[in-house]
Amino acid sequence: MSDDASTTTGDTPATDSATRGGKDRPEPRDVMVETTHTIGTTEGELTYTARTGRIVIREEEVKDEVFQGWTPRGELAVTAYTKVDEDGEPDRSRPITFVFNGGPGSSSVWLHLGVLGPRIADAGEPNDPTAPPYALHDNPQTLLRASDLVFIDPMSTGWSRAVEGGKAKDYHGWKKDVEQVAELIRLWCTREDRWMSPKLLAGESYGTTRAVSVAERLFASFGMQLNGLVLISSVLDFGTQDFRFLRHDEACLSYLPTYAAIAHYHGKHEGRSLTEVLGEAEELAAGSYRWALGRGNRLTTEERTDMAERLAALTGLSQDYLDRCDLRPEHWRFCTELLRDRGETVGRIDGRIRGVLHSGIAEGMDADPSIDAIMGPYAAAIHHYLRSELRSELDLPYAVFSDAIEHWSYKEFEAKPINVADKLERVMRANPHLRVRFEYGYYDLATPYSAAEDTVAHLRLPEAALDRIEHAWFETGHMPYVGETSRIEEAEGITDFVRRAAGRSS
Repeated sequence: MSDDASTTTGDTPATDSATRGGKDRPEPRDVMVETTHTIGTTEGELTYTARTGRIVIREEEVKDEVFQGWTPRGELAVTAYTKVDEDGEPDRSRPITFVFNGGPGSSSVWLHLGVLGPRIADAGEPNDPTAPPYALHDNPQTLLRASDLVFIDPMSTGWSRAVEGGKAKDYHGWKKDVEQVAELIRLWCTREDRWMSPKLLAGESYGTTRAVSVAERLFASFGMQLNGLVLISSVLDFGTQDFRFLRHDEACLSYLPTYAAIAHYHGKHEGRSLTEVLGEAEELAAGSYRWALGRGNRLTTEERTDMAERLAALTGLSQDYLDRCDLRPEHWRFCTELLRDRGETVGRIDGRIRGVLHSGIAEGMDADPSIDAIMGPYAAAIHHYLRSELRSELDLPYAVFSDAIEHWSYKEFEAKPINVADKLERVMRANPHLRVRFEYGYYDLATPYSAAEDTVAHLRLPEAALDRIEHAWFETGHMPYVGETSRIEEAEGITDFVRRAAGRSS
């Protein structure tokens, strides 16, 4: 329950005028609404403030070596939670965790209302989604028990937008995205006096790419060191899972264990355990399958037939289909092919979730059923929550997803693979106290667990640094919090990690 609400307007630098660029436009200002709440958690009652709204991000502008001032570029949406004492005062020595999802082009709603925040959306269970109009519940396992939280919506997601007259597409790319998120974190820590707090980043999917890149920029540009990184369903080296390359053998190897896991979930390995199936798939991918793909058309007819038979037994796909796709099934087509005889597809984000195949002869599914299953509950929950419970007066659409991914720029990686593992190596070498948690979902076809494991296995770090990396595996898809049992397991695991990374007892 909210005790009170107030609206605050952020300070504007003294060098700024009421108009910009000689045009009759008002100078953008921070607008945040604050409310106070109490929640019952697994560790007792907790009182906190919630602040939601938009913060203006500025860039230093220099022309012909002459400083021109700080130019507003974007208004980024944040929702922040701070634990307070009986007098309403925060403890600035508490850990603070900055959270974002991925896409690129996704808002932070998933981690916010899925697992970490004090309120969670009721989306139901895999293949048993909640019926509209949906609901919100208290989250007794909220990470707020161990850390203050700041959820960030990057440019064009959530309520984040370019300033009036600005271009959002300037920030739809790896480099500018990292710059804007790092600047928001620097600004928040400065204004809130949190430079001396233990600080962590948590990201999911492309948010893991963003997290290690932001961590490196925070240190390189501002000298800011972090205590921990939570990397959920990670992708740091895109080359391990990208089917767009002419030779995509590495992606085929990375996806094989996930294909096998999903086939097992849907009854293709009767009488066998998931552990047994995964072990066989991992061994095949590391050995005979890698050898067979490397041989190309040098494979004999007998060798090709043998490999197709072994792949069919593991993946649940027909031997004929595997032969026709040259032993290289692509993940989106796998989603369509696995349960074609039932007229169903499986989800890319979560291979446990089934959908109706729109055409019996379709080459690929027309939509991801695992996104369809959760979009409604989360979209309804965030629109209701921000306005009705957190008292925001913003009424523009909250962009759960934006189309930024369609035009995302990786120009900094031109003519080379998209790989930010070196950023993680850099910050772990520079900071001997930084801890990292990797989370993997066995049924995740967006960022297959085997590809992520392979990236970690090839980090150029000494053994002492590798000891600061921990791993957690879930019998889930891309989002371990889809499903009540795994949500609780994930929440408790992250809470324990944050406390250890911050030097707090668990």
